Amino acid sequence: MKITRKDLVKMEKCYAVSVMNIDKKPYVFYATEGNGSCVAFDCDTLSDQKVIWNEPGGTMNMVAIPDSEDFLAIQKFFRLYDWEEATLVWAKTCGKGVYTTKPILQLAYLHRIGIVESNNKRYLVCCTLAEHKATVDDWSYPGKVYAGKLPEDLNKPFKLQILMDDMTQNHGFARVEWNSKQAVMITGRNGVFIITPPETDSAGWRIEKIMEQAVSDADMIDIDGDGEMEIATIEQFHGKFFRVYKKIDEKYVMIFEHQEKAEFYHVVKSGIINGKPVFVGGCRRGKQQLFLVKAEDNNNSRLETVLIDEGVGPSNIEISNLSEGDIIFSANREIGYATVYQIKG
Repeated sequence: MKITRKDLVKMEKCYAVSVMNIDKKPYVFYATEGNGSCVAFDCDTLSDQKVIWNEPGGTMNMVAIPDSEDFLAIQKFFRLYDWEEATLVWAKTCGKGVYTTKPILQLAYLHRIGIVESNNKRYLVCCTLAEHKATVDDWSYPGKVYAGKLPEDLNKPFKLQILMDDMTQNHGFARVEWNSKQAVMITGRNGVFIITPPETDSAGWRIEKIMEQAVSDADMIDIDGDGEMEIATIEQFHGKFFRVYKKIDEKYVMIFEHQEKAEFYHVVKSGIINGKPVFVGGCRRGKQQLFLVKAEDNNNSRLETVLIDEGVGPSNIEISNLSEGDIIFSANREIGYATVYQIKG
């Protein structure tokens, strides 16, 4: 496996990364969680840079609006306490990489957002890290999970309902396919939950608890090719364990644990690399590694680790499968770079 690294731009506290379209071409967007900008590079040449906004920053994640080149983003999440102005903004394209941003919702400690579809309707899911924090270690006011129909015209008001109001240390959010439906996987001190949108206008949201232990982040993929989804987790909040679980006799059993135990694992993402399903992991302390976990070439029941880089401290990543090869776009927060890893062979 040949891995080539390219640092695209210096960005202090580079945190959020997402691949979205500009003028019908894929671009990778990077944004800082500090005071600062969001920039985008074309995925084909990595040479066309566009500044999406210069401020305010505090961006936790960005999500494309389907069938559109607009997107939603979180801004003004600047501190883990004593700051409750986190805002959902609508980034509306004007063409040629020019955007206007409009605040559409303010939620204290808004940390993750996603869009899922059901029965030709789109739903927005919003998760808050907490309701209020008096200090950085204050978890006495749990976060909430909100959801509601996303209107076609975001200039119009829309309502969100509270699906869960007791999500302590609610950090993880992944869009997944569950029982052949779009869903989201939510994690926190309470465990791991699958939340599925309504199938009809009169139906409600379905919430299933699938794991009991405290989990910071998680994602899923069929990593061994047996038709069942495995789940990779970070345990506990910003925890020191990166683990993979397999469902055996209706229970999730740990089948892999990454050899390094260091505080502040932050990346867990599933995808395809070199035609094989993988989990990509990363840690912001210790050796600050970025790595992938895959099934061994000659034994799908055994998992192995491939080191991608270390000393970089990634916060979030995206995987893209392009004609020239597979790419991991990494927000290497601890060294302050928006970075690209091209992987071949």
